[in-house]
Amino acid sequence: MPPSVNVEDLPLNSFHKRLAVYSAGGPFLDGYVLSIIGVALVQATPQLELTVYWEGLIGASALVGIFFGGFLGGWLTDKFGRQTLYTLDLAAIVLCSALQFWVQDALGLFVLRLLIGIAVGADYPIATSLLVEFTPRRYRGPLVGSLIVMWFVGAAVAYIVGELLLQTGPDGWRWMLASATFPALVFLILRHGTPESPRWLANKGRMEEARAVVTRVFGEGVKLASFESAAGDRVSAGVLFRSGYGGRIFFISVFWTCSIIPLFAIYAFAPRILDALGLGGTRANFGSAAITVLFLLGTVVFVLLINRLGRRKVILHSFLWSGLALLGLGLFPQSSPTVTMILFAGYALFIGGTQILQWVYPNELFPTEVRGTAVGLASSLSRIGAAAGTYLVPLSLTELGIGATMLIAAGITLVGFLVSLRMAPETRGLALEEAASL
Repeated sequence: MPPSVNVEDLPLNSFHKRLAVYSAGGPFLDGYVLSIIGVALVQATPQLELTVYWEGLIGASALVGIFFGGFLGGWLTDKFGRQTLYTLDLAAIVLCSALQFWVQDALGLFVLRLLIGIAVGADYPIATSLLVEFTPRRYRGPLVGSLIVMWFVGAAVAYIVGELLLQTGPDGWRWMLASATFPALVFLILRHGTPESPRWLANKGRMEEARAVVTRVFGEGVKLASFESAAGDRVSAGVLFRSGYGGRIFFISVFWTCSIIPLFAIYAFAPRILDALGLGGTRANFGSAAITVLFLLGTVVFVLLINRLGRRKVILHSFLWSGLALLGLGLFPQSSPTVTMILFAGYALFIGGTQILQWVYPNELFPTEVRGTAVGLASSLSRIGAAAGTYLVPLSLTELGIGATMLIAAGITLVGFLVSLRMAPETRGLALEEAASL
């Protein structure tokens, strides 16, 4: 390899691809554990004699855990490094998932799923920080953005596994909950031996170790200059709430929240929403499955477009057109089934752009020493909105009706557009230190 090649300008190699696959474990497990509980509770509720109160708590426990785990994992990975925590959090998921098989009461199940959620939430800032700090600028957006695709894959696999295990007998729910142990163990084994981030090492002044990692991964003659130039700067976590970084935290938290409130609500209650829009019975089930596929397809399309359009155009087009689709559903809730499905499909496809940017923007807009903290904080703040939106959708459908509910969802989405129009930067083609610089 020529001695003039910079780490930021390297071609994509097998190490980058393997690291992307290993990092996909977090979002896959997120989609899996959040989805499998819905199927498992069908059998678990009567066996554990769960009240409505406990059923709601257990259903939301992993989401609550992700809220705490996001910020905790981000702070820990900035303080102690990416490598150790990259495997430790998956080991916790393996252990807690397996223990669910022997759970005997509601409290035990709640605690275990809360711990699983904390571990899953912690993996977001840990894995994405590690991936973005190794990936060349040209491939950073597509690789990091593609991780969100695995959330939908994990959710789809969970529903398939859940339906199969539901037929195995009264203890099928125990096998469902424990089944997360297998993919978590696979990703844990794959991640073993992953090197520490040379950017984090350089930032801590451990330059010899950083150079050794670069040589081990990329070979002799690759420049470490971009890491060395950033090593002298020290930015504390408190800076996230001061100067220009406070504005960036505000932007990321708002766009992330506006992106997932309508999506989580629609994803969770798609059959009921479609039924209210006049697509009841088997058409609601078919429509729900089709919308899930379109959510997945939308993220794939924008992964392919993110370098061609740039980050700013992706987020603006994504918010604008998905918001207008929801606005159409709100203004014309009694439209024909064909028009309703077209508008729903438009929303599902276009919202994919904001989904992939949830991990691209936070990792690019903050320096190495607080990157994990920033990603974790934004992730945690967005979960408040997701939980509130999911909780309020049934109430809104009952009290306000489908038209008003869709108008509220459209309003939230278009707020995301306006904030992005004012604040979204363009980071395409920039080195990490350039994108994170104020």
